[in-house]
Amino acid sequence: MDKKVRFCFLIALLLSNGLAATCSHAARIKDMAYFKGGRVNQLIGYGLVVGLDGTGDKDQTKFTNSTLANLLDNMRIKIDPTQIKVKNVAAVMVTANFTPFLRNGSRIDCQVSSIGDAKSLQGGTLLMTPLQGPDNQIYAVAQGPIVIGGYRFSGSSGTKVEKNHPTVGLISEGAIVEREVPSQLSESRQMQLALRTPDFTTALKMAQSINSALGGGCAQALDAGTVKLEVPSHFENRTIEMIGQIENLQVQPETVARIIVNERTGTIVMGEHVRITPVAVAHGNLTVQVTETPTVSQPLPFSQGRTVEVPDTQIELQEAKGALRLIKGNSTISQLVKGLNSIGVTPRDLISILQAIKAAGALQADLEII
Repeated sequence: MDKKVRFCFLIALLLSNGLAATCSHAARIKDMAYFKGGRVNQLIGYGLVVGLDGTGDKDQTKFTNSTLANLLDNMRIKIDPTQIKVKNVAAVMVTANFTPFLRNGSRIDCQVSSIGDAKSLQGGTLLMTPLQGPDNQIYAVAQGPIVIGGYRFSGSSGTKVEKNHPTVGLISEGAIVEREVPSQLSESRQMQLALRTPDFTTALKMAQSINSALGGGCAQALDAGTVKLEVPSHFENRTIEMIGQIENLQVQPETVARIIVNERTGTIVMGEHVRITPVAVAHGNLTVQVTETPTVSQPLPFSQGRTVEVPDTQIELQEAKGALRLIKGNSTISQLVKGLNSIGVTPRDLISILQAIKAAGALQADLEII
């Protein structure tokens, strides 16, 4: 059997037999939800990378030359942007995630991406770049050498060797926080937990778990994605301690029955709640093999003909017999996989079979193709 098929079947059997503990055991609340007021914010900035080895933006990238001229002007060096011709400078966009509760002087990672026609950012250094949020306020400043984890070399004939993506790089802890984001979470009497994957049953279980741990009815599920929390009187002035206890509570998450199919790679992932109603599946393959054998045709003596090559074509058709298999109602993943395994399907065939079962209304799960 094909290795990909066996791998797919093995994963499905693990899920159905309960050997995949992460799917059947409880998870911490901090892994499934977060407290509103402590979300991640995104930052962005425009800057210049210098020190490139002739792989920077070309003269056609006008905004790079204008930016460099403005930078030199701030340093009291007057120069006409049209007279600038350098190949070791590249214009880039710098992005970063501003995690909650960062303080002045904290460092965060930032990503640098070329926006011009630079060939590579290898060996470059990002100059001081302010990073601003959606409110146009500057929250951090980035600067430092770039690591791209790859390379790109090309010759005059057009031949090139490239590894990874040389026009995108990372500066580890390259941005320094200059402005803090205020948070009143520790002083609030009411809080809200936001589920990363909204689900009514999970939200209800989360509220019940919090009430059992803290006592009373302080937690209430408002909808599939929000749990409202009232700070109990015995946790007054100890909000951080309460949050720490809530984050480590164990809750059994609920998931929707879903099958994820990646048609490009033939990867299929099935959830443990997938069920099949009674259905019969038949599968057969038609193989067409075309073979060409060149032969030499000699002319008759004194015919003034030419020796030519004549192809001898043979066509062979092989059709595998389609085996009919009955899959019983309310079948689990293990039963479904065994049934399809007995037919001898490949990942590509399995995708088509699942689509046909879904179209027949016998697949009780969401079929998502990515």
